[in-house]
Amino acid sequence: MPLDRLEKPLLDHLDELNSSGRAKGKEKVITGIKQPAGKSGPRYYLQGWGDKEFIKMNSNSYLGMSQRKDVIAAEENAARQFGVGPGAVRFISGTHQPHIDLERKLAEFHEREAAMIFSSAYVTSMGVIVSLATSDSVLISDKLNHNCIINAMRLSRPAAKAIYKHNNISDFKLQLQESIGKGKRALVVTDGIFSMRGDHAPLKELVEIARDFNDQFEEGVIILIDDSHGVGAFGKTGRGTEEFCDTKVDIVIGTLGKAFGVNGGYVVSDKPIIDFLRETAPMYIYSNPITVTEAAAALKSIEILDSPDGLKILDHLREMTKKFEQGLIDLGFETIPGEHPVVPLMVRDTTMTAALVNYLTENGVLATGLNFPIVPKGDEEIRFQVCADHMEADIDYVLSILKRYQDRH
Repeated sequence: MPLDRLEKPLLDHLDELNSSGRAKGKEKVITGIKQPAGKSGPRYYLQGWGDKEFIKMNSNSYLGMSQRKDVIAAEENAARQFGVGPGAVRFISGTHQPHIDLERKLAEFHEREAAMIFSSAYVTSMGVIVSLATSDSVLISDKLNHNCIINAMRLSRPAAKAIYKHNNISDFKLQLQESIGKGKRALVVTDGIFSMRGDHAPLKELVEIARDFNDQFEEGVIILIDDSHGVGAFGKTGRGTEEFCDTKVDIVIGTLGKAFGVNGGYVVSDKPIIDFLRETAPMYIYSNPITVTEAAAALKSIEILDSPDGLKILDHLREMTKKFEQGLIDLGFETIPGEHPVVPLMVRDTTMTAALVNYLTENGVLATGLNFPIVPKGDEEIRFQVCADHMEADIDYVLSILKRYQDRH
């Protein structure tokens, strides 16, 4: 059979990944959730581990919205009214009122004219960048941008590309200077929060420099951020890296699948930009939207965040993040300080990273080890993610496990 010849090189590649410690391995299957009780947050049960309980320190659900009864009720009510699937792509018959309501709320939340939802944040970045980057465009990107941005740049085939050193303002300015004359428009793309490290882009400085160079390009210098890890979890009211840096960029991509606890991606900008994307982004035009039930649940999550209750949730999230980060520092571990709930423990060795992740798992803590090529060689780490449904006792327990490992090694 034709697959016989293909399978050998594929299996050889898998063997190399496994032998080098870079394979992601078998996926853990969550079989149940124990709701918060007393001083403890939720606990998770995994296939193959019986009744052992786990603290989840590798979740993007920063606000704990996915387990809230009012968010679940919003989804259930929408299912009863509209069913569980859209039945078609948006421009045929897949657009429902909750999709429109959600887009209106997202635009309002970000103080923009319009918003547009996609099936995921990854797809959003691909669709927006590919649609806006013409053969007369220059793409300028941070070196540590997410894989979705990297692949969008590969797919878009602009006139020129430039990569600046991570969060290096001087190098960004140099790359922008050297891009003059290579294209009509410059599209600057950066993560808001860099998901492997928890640090944020220096948006204010990027915006100021972009404005200085705007007249050097016929169609201007446009700044686009993918703030999927920032929106909902960062900034005083959860409006992300823009709010934290006290500035505005031209286009913001976000997700409904992290802090908002549901699924899907979106983009917000001026109305002409969104109108253009609805007519040109293939990932939007030819793909079903998120379900009506997901749209209703996401809308409820945003309403909760944008309320006094949401401010309390954010305050607790910041307290737990600070407690965990300070705990790592007190134990002598290396981390990258910051206010975002991604708290990396820098191990800087593939084998040691795997060993510590295994130890944490054996002791009921789920955390993610990140090795090359996900992160650069020498930056191997364990990415911990603090969520608003973590309690002080949960943080203390995880730190105690890390101390025990440290004492034994």
